[in-house]
Amino acid sequence: MKIEQIYTGCLAHAAYYIESNGEAAVFDPLREVQDYINRANKDQAHIKYVFETHFHADFVSGHLDLAQKTGAKIVYGPTAKPNFDAIVATDGQVFNVGKYQIKVIHTPGHTLESTCYLLIDENNNTHGLITGDTLFIGDVGRPDLAQNLIPELTQEVLASHLYHSLRNKIMPLADNLIVYPNHGAGSACGKNMSKETTDTLGNQKKTNYALRANMTEAEFITEVLQGLTTPPAYFPQNVLLNSNGYTNLDTVLSKSYVPLNVNLFKEYCKDEDVLILDVRHETDFSEAHIPGSIFIGLHGAFAPWVGALLKNTNQKLVLVIPENKEIETLTRLSRIGFDNSLGYLEGGIEAWVKAGEQIESITSISPENFEKNTSNAPIVDVRKPTEFSEEHIAGALNIPLDILQESSSIIPSIPFYLHCAGGYRSIIAASFLKKNGIHNFINIENGISGIKNTSLKLNKSLN
Repeated sequence: MKIEQIYTGCLAHAAYYIESNGEAAVFDPLREVQDYINRANKDQAHIKYVFETHFHADFVSGHLDLAQKTGAKIVYGPTAKPNFDAIVATDGQVFNVGKYQIKVIHTPGHTLESTCYLLIDENNNTHGLITGDTLFIGDVGRPDLAQNLIPELTQEVLASHLYHSLRNKIMPLADNLIVYPNHGAGSACGKNMSKETTDTLGNQKKTNYALRANMTEAEFITEVLQGLTTPPAYFPQNVLLNSNGYTNLDTVLSKSYVPLNVNLFKEYCKDEDVLILDVRHETDFSEAHIPGSIFIGLHGAFAPWVGALLKNTNQKLVLVIPENKEIETLTRLSRIGFDNSLGYLEGGIEAWVKAGEQIESITSISPENFEKNTSNAPIVDVRKPTEFSEEHIAGALNIPLDILQESSSIIPSIPFYLHCAGGYRSIIAASFLKKNGIHNFINIENGISGIKNTSLKLNKSLN
């Protein structure tokens, strides 16, 4: 069977493309759809269907733009209520794509409309299962997202649905089926996803905790809910965009791809509702940045951090972007529904400096000098609790980046050191601290990875 996984690392997202006999289908596409169209054109095929496994929370799907540009029909599983033209399939319904068949398997649990698609090849053999966020490699989809929009759909209710979907709909399928999930490690849609992005169903039955044989419903609910972190604030907004509709991406890019000279940039910044977002490398931001700007670098997990930390997809933005990265930046913002960019600083930070405008920097120290100057100053570690548990500097205070803004009461009032794993997240943290008037810190360059090259000993948490 001809199936291609199209993986986007920043979002830990997998879309899928299949083609047979001049017809093609795309599953869970990203918002920028031209690559899928180009892929079909290469095969001299037309895209017949866009299959959606559910209303996604962590990204804005490209279903509407792809349908508009190709004439493809959008397909959802049972109980979905999209506010646009789409096929709401019945459980067990079969769609033909060339010589292939796509069978709808309704699997509520992650959300009520969550649906898997069974792939059947030209010889009528089952080949694989596109599982969306129902089943990941090593994990299952978190069942605590829908309650943000439908309060009666508690996480316990959805976890119960998920238990029965897995046991009654998925686990009885053939062991040699290939599992094709929507996400891999790094996504906030699960808690224990593997770095692998495909596997056989048989192996998942052996290794995935949620598919353990003889697992009771009560055991499943307890285990699947254990250790869930608070969902990013932008998730419900993305669900609404995916279910209600959104502005065409071409329109968004045209509106936002606006060079702003220094004077116009400054004029926009007078609006207290406008945020300066600097997407350069952390070393560049550390050396020189516009006062009050927030750093989230393009080369890291850019879109997820923007969504998690800026929270509101309607946030007005003016951007500081490396040269020739303007369209990439706007596109990656649009993947999570941040469509309200007003423009970018023409000529970048160099133009700002040349105009004689004020800049600031971040005070940093090398790991080697930190080792030499170790004192009783507090240390704030902004990594995840799991990372902190594995190894940390003795006496360090763990304030994960995603809750830093809500943790002002525990941020040291005396001079302190700040670090993460490699230097990216600590500069994000530093930018938020500075914007909120906190300047009494020194960033440790390269974070834990740099500290490991010194003689300083790292501790492990006692569990």
